[in-house]
Amino acid sequence: MEREPVTRLPLLGVNKATLRLNSSSTSTGLVEQSDIISTVEFNHTGELLATGDKGGRVVIFQREPECKTEPYSQGEYNVYSTFQSHEPEFDYLKSLEIEEKINKIRWLPQQNAAHFLLSTNDKTIKLWKVSERDKRPEGYNLKDEEGRIKDLSTVTSLQVPVLKPMDLMVEVSPRRVFANAHTYHVNSISVNSDHETYMSADDLRINLWHLGITDRSFNIVDIKPVNMEDLTEVITAAEFHPHHCNLLVYSSSKGTLRLCDMREAALCDKHSKLFEEPEDPSNRSFFSEIISSVSDVKFSHSGRYLLTRDYLTAKVWDLNMENKPLEIYQVHDYLRSKLCSLYENDCIFDKFECAWNGSDSVIMTGAYNNFFRMFDRNTKRDVTLEASRESSKPRAVLKPRRVCQGGKRRKDDISVDSLDFTKKILHTAWHPTENIIAIAATNNLYIFQDKFN
Repeated sequence: MEREPVTRLPLLGVNKATLRLNSSSTSTGLVEQSDIISTVEFNHTGELLATGDKGGRVVIFQREPECKTEPYSQGEYNVYSTFQSHEPEFDYLKSLEIEEKINKIRWLPQQNAAHFLLSTNDKTIKLWKVSERDKRPEGYNLKDEEGRIKDLSTVTSLQVPVLKPMDLMVEVSPRRVFANAHTYHVNSISVNSDHETYMSADDLRINLWHLGITDRSFNIVDIKPVNMEDLTEVITAAEFHPHHCNLLVYSSSKGTLRLCDMREAALCDKHSKLFEEPEDPSNRSFFSEIISSVSDVKFSHSGRYLLTRDYLTAKVWDLNMENKPLEIYQVHDYLRSKLCSLYENDCIFDKFECAWNGSDSVIMTGAYNNFFRMFDRNTKRDVTLEASRESSKPRAVLKPRRVCQGGKRRKDDISVDSLDFTKKILHTAWHPTENIIAIAATNNLYIFQDKFN
């Protein structure tokens, strides 16, 4: 069947698999809060995809092998394992409820047949081991077939236990629990390129952990003032450099980025570089500081660039140029006139994530109305696509969407006044090497791949 070309971006939206994680919507169509997806993450090979939700659950999808009868098709992602990562807790000293919501998931580079991932809620980080078992031992000397201890007087001979084939079973087990290190809510975790350490960041502090040690961590960034009344900014995101284990970056609610080098001092309160765009006084408004807050920061795969997302724009920074971003992309500039109503309904505080493609040539981020945006850095082309059950039939090409602010409207255009602000794409992920993306839309996960002939 022929497919019409949609756009010349490297990623063309063929909806490969539409997966509904939970079907517990009520008869009125309302979504259970616990089913809303809160994070999405591919592993380093792209063969596994993990999602976390507000109910503390982690669902892992595995890519099926390519079908020999359809050599041009890519493998589907199907559910591999589901487990409860966090439970709701209560801090009796502070009379504070601790939500089970999964804030972030990060995969560790694979070292053996098993996979390892870190998951965190507001306070506690856990290391999980995901492994397969397709054989079981039989022929114990001291146990019967049901696992009960035999009467030793009945054991008259010794036998060598053997491994027998069994149905494949995926086992998920907690290996480490990293707790009691954060006073404020954890917003980021990042695994270091040395594969031995990782960091966790909350609103005011960043801690460095060793993956094998749970009872202590090292505080490497602390921006908490002596008097909390002097607090002017908070940490919003943090990430390690992909190749240099001594470098890390963190973003702030003031729109700044700070690059830190752990070789300079044990406490990285003094940054090595400060990335900040000078503000145009003529554009200053009541909302300026809110919309300039950086909600996500990602190193490029090459380690040369930084991608950030604030409320209205996505920006690419060169590590060698601190005074202004290298590229600025308007995600939904048509909302600039709607900031007052967005402030009243709290949407202005939504935190959108961003992602690089494998070659660092295209960036992706989410928007409202279940729209997500892609920008080609080489051709300067951009496209708006929609992740919804109505527009995303399996194997169908996604058609570009366009938002108009007034004047003449094309047939498929949508008015800015018709946008549904309850439908938002906050969490996205891009396959590390291929043009496959994962989009979380409320309690639905959409997986798209580029067009094939």
